[in-house]
Amino acid sequence: MNENESPVNNTEETQPDPHARALRTLASAMFRYALWPSLAAVVLGVVIFGILHGTKGALGALVGGSIACASSLLTLWLMRKTAGAGAHIAMAASLGGFVGKMLVLLLVMTALRDVEALHRLSLAITMIVVVVVAAGAEALAFRRTKLPTIIPAGER
Repeated sequence: MNENESPVNNTEETQPDPHARALRTLASAMFRYALWPSLAAVVLGVVIFGILHGTKGALGALVGGSIACASSLLTLWLMRKTAGAGAHIAMAASLGGFVGKMLVLLLVMTALRDVEALHRLSLAITMIVVVVVAAGAEALAFRRTKLPTIIPAGER
């Protein structure tokens, strides 16, 4: 063994990072909780707006819901990818991903507002509903997922 190496460092490298493992567990739970309600919201939007506004309404709802679902999945993917980088990086990436998602959704709604094949209001309402449903499901997953809580010794 080299004098710069210590047994503690070798065991730390072989042990998985508990913080990263917890974040990955949370991201998986959020995915499981958000997937089906989000897809149900898209289908419901397509059916409702298809009835109300015909093909344009159904297509607008499908496009808006699909973009919102994809952006929610992208945020969870970002959370999983940054889990091993440390708590501050993972939280910054998650928050940045959420803010970035909102900006992208705003830009997409703005870019698609004049597309004649899509009903604007159907696209916008379905997109908002899917984002809210996904965020609510993710919050529920966070609340129900049993993750270890660390309490510093001085704060009892």
